[in-house]
Amino acid sequence: MSSLRRTLLLWLLSLRDMLASAGPVAILAIGLLVAAYWWLDPQPPKRVTLATGPAGSAYAEFGQRYAEALAKNRITVDLITTQGSQANLQALRAGKADVAFVRGGSADTATDGEAGLASLGSLFYEPLWVFYRKDALAPPLPPAPLEPVVKSKAPAPKAAASGPVANAEPPALTTFTQLKGLRVNVDQPGSGVPSIMRRLLAANGLEDDEAVVRSQLAPEAAAEALQGGLIDVMVLVTAPESPVIGKLLHAPGIALMDVAQADAYTRRFPFLQSITLPRGVVDLTADVPAHDVSLLATTTSLLTREETHPALRQLFAQAAQGLHSDAGWFNRARDFPNTRTSELPVSPEGDRAINGTPPFWQRYLPFWASNLLERMWLVIGGLIVLLLPLSRVVPPLYTFRVRRRVFRWYARLRDIEAKLESGEGDRHKLLNELDELDRVANQIAIPLAHAEELYALRRNIDTVRQWALGKSSS
Repeated sequence: MSSLRRTLLLWLLSLRDMLASAGPVAILAIGLLVAAYWWLDPQPPKRVTLATGPAGSAYAEFGQRYAEALAKNRITVDLITTQGSQANLQALRAGKADVAFVRGGSADTATDGEAGLASLGSLFYEPLWVFYRKDALAPPLPPAPLEPVVKSKAPAPKAAASGPVANAEPPALTTFTQLKGLRVNVDQPGSGVPSIMRRLLAANGLEDDEAVVRSQLAPEAAAEALQGGLIDVMVLVTAPESPVIGKLLHAPGIALMDVAQADAYTRRFPFLQSITLPRGVVDLTADVPAHDVSLLATTTSLLTREETHPALRQLFAQAAQGLHSDAGWFNRARDFPNTRTSELPVSPEGDRAINGTPPFWQRYLPFWASNLLERMWLVIGGLIVLLLPLSRVVPPLYTFRVRRRVFRWYARLRDIEAKLESGEGDRHKLLNELDELDRVANQIAIPLAHAEELYALRRNIDTVRQWALGKSSS
């Protein structure tokens, strides 16, 4: 046998012995890892459903941005077009959506919290926009006085003007009590706005359906009706990014309600907040609005179900950090997303993404590897602790397997020696068996670290041979 071939054989045998010795420990470790992987399910599904809102709304726009953000991690976001916040909440409750935009005041904090709905953080303010036609609040002109019968040719003295000046500016809408008798559109069903307006009107003694003529058109249709004079007031709750808002803020003859009692409403309704639309923030050149406007607002949150995969919740929370952290009309940079204004409990993934520090490996590893490490690190650590003591049995097993290749021939040597001592069998044949045993021992491949056992076997064979030869000569 050539030296190279013998070296290769020794290496392969050593590898086989090592694998056989460490095999039980390796199989146990792999089995535990597979079981933990199946139990923890660390990798998320490749598709997730997000309930947004009506086509053309701010919710729909943000839904597209979330879809683009998660597509970078090979997650497909299926966008569901709905009528608004209330419909989104129903989709979550029914399991038709995994994540949804829901504004404050829509959820039942007790029931929905117990049902497993959680928040990934508050994303932005959604003001209660109340647009109205300026001429809708103008008081009717008094009837023209009857001409008296003229009895003389002398001109009658002019009466002092007692009615309103013809060109006087109509009053501004500042309180909800002024809506009495007007045609008010309270947004479409499912948007959540009709419910909010019902509570606000009831607080002002206008709960009677006859006090306010209500309609429920979609925002685009309502904007056209408002400009066309078919309705007097239009109410909607949406982010300032909505195209309808920009259009109405620049529309002639349309004004935005300046809520004079904004702070009082925030005390009565905890889900509302008082915010200010600063002068000129819409258009500095045209000075729109021409003065600071006080508004009521809710905060929109990204809600999710308990059944939604934790890795997907983490991706949405991280995407929110990039999409909603800039300064806006009503907030400074990094005011959103936050966990301060969430009505429902905040999920651990949302809290960690907003208030915590992400693990350092997320900056260097792709999403799938980072997520696997984050979900499995506790199991991997536990396996290391478990396998360290078990690994101590590997060296003795390896030594036993190597020595067994040598020691197994001692049984045959002892049998030959016993026959020589008892005189059983042909001595010549027994000597030939010793020679054959010596040739077999010479072919045994064994690592150099254990060569001493092989040489000991060959010395013992030679000792028995010499003893047999000496006994035969005597």
